[in-house]
Amino acid sequence: MNVIKGQIIKALSGFYYVKSEDDYEIYQCRARGNFRKKGVTPYVGDFVKFQIENQTDGYILEILERSNVMVRPPVANVDRVIVVMSAKEPEFSLNLVDKFITIIESYDIEPVLLVTKKDLLNEEQIKYIETCLSYYKKIGYEAMFVSNLEQQNFTNLIKGITVLAGQSGVGKSSFINALIPDANLNTGVISNALNRGKHTTRHVELIPLENGYIADTPGFSSLDLDNLDRNTLKHCFVEFVALHDSCKFRECMHTNEPKCAIKAAVETGDILETRYKHYQQMLLEIETRKVRY
Repeated sequence: MNVIKGQIIKALSGFYYVKSEDDYEIYQCRARGNFRKKGVTPYVGDFVKFQIENQTDGYILEILERSNVMVRPPVANVDRVIVVMSAKEPEFSLNLVDKFITIIESYDIEPVLLVTKKDLLNEEQIKYIETCLSYYKKIGYEAMFVSNLEQQNFTNLIKGITVLAGQSGVGKSSFINALIPDANLNTGVISNALNRGKHTTRHVELIPLENGYIADTPGFSSLDLDNLDRNTLKHCFVEFVALHDSCKFRECMHTNEPKCAIKAAVETGDILETRYKHYQQMLLEIETRKVRY
């Protein structure tokens, strides 16, 4: 039995396309029935052990340990998520920025901010977004503010498996065309993926690039906080974590407790007030959500 290692680069209609570590060939594989019995699903991005049946086909035997796994979209071992926001049409929203970042952080994945359509703003509006982005850079996030996406070089933003997130109309298709010139002509894959209708096949595929893969996915289907509890939430705000030990109470939730270092930092302007307000809103959402059975 010839068992080798590889990585799933595409999942479609019950088949998993695995790129072999040995010869970089792609094998069409089925998952063994015991995965279903255990309630385990192989995901695109998974490193697996698989058995070769013939020159093109095989069976997945084992899923190797994951560094992380996202459910919507279903991708494993993601290195970074690029949050694409537009400056206008749709309007720039710090609330959305923080919700995306929080959800991405909860999966232990690196978020990157990319704001598009700079050319549609006046000087005052540009200054506002630049001031906002400077705060996110200060707390450790990579952030870019650009005009024409297709005239930019974004290859340095791709590291390992990179997923795109963002509302429709923010420029994800243009971002892809900047990475892969004539992507919708050459592959058809990504342009379809970003504009899928209700009845199109929802599949995930890793498109190889110079520095890694871009995940062609149906995108973030929702921005709910289902996988977060109140304690996880506060650890998804990186600037809160840095100050947490200075709070009077070890289990401080940074809301009503006295001598809270986070609230003090909001007062002094060291923590962006909107970030703190969005934290409070998300905490309330988590604490008041209905239990799902």
